[in-house]
Amino acid sequence: MNMMNVVPLQVTGAATLAVVLLALWVGSGPGGGTRGTIRAALLRLDRIVTFIAALLACLALAIAVLAGLWQVFARFATETPSIWSEALVRTALVWMAYIGVGVALRAGALVSIDVAHRLTGGVLRRAIEAASLACTLSFLGVTFWFGWIMAQRVQFQEMAGLEVSMSWGYAAIPLGAAFAMLGAIGHFLDRRNEELESAV
Repeated sequence: MNMMNVVPLQVTGAATLAVVLLALWVGSGPGGGTRGTIRAALLRLDRIVTFIAALLACLALAIAVLAGLWQVFARFATETPSIWSEALVRTALVWMAYIGVGVALRAGALVSIDVAHRLTGGVLRRAIEAASLACTLSFLGVTFWFGWIMAQRVQFQEMAGLEVSMSWGYAAIPLGAAFAMLGAIGHFLDRRNEELESAV
């Protein structure tokens, strides 16, 4: 197996194990002392990061909508299609999706299979939550790693129509993965299942 492919998996696996163990330690026990201080600091950071991610995702959607409206206006009203608006719409939607994943993870609003969570309690439930966090962090760690590599690899290529580096488009992958990792940890420490409140 190529060493290039093994190292990210080893680093991601070790980092995931360390973060899950830390999250289990911080999330258990009384609310005071060192654990409480670390938990409060992590949740405060999570609130700030989630707010920033939601703001950036909304901004990216607004940019996509405005660029799309301009494209329609330019094509049909002036009969001179814009060469940059389609590329901007595509890039803004990619940014919106990757950044928005962190907000969705934090709110527990992604598709969730909650039967095991509902039917269990105590230590078994916490073990299921820890396993879910480990899987999520592992996937996001690999996504961050290879997204970073891709963003560096295409830095000298330009986006057609926008004439800026392709890295601006690919940068959404590692940044979105970083936001999502913090959202997943925040959800583990302060669980919310907003999409399940009206579920049957």
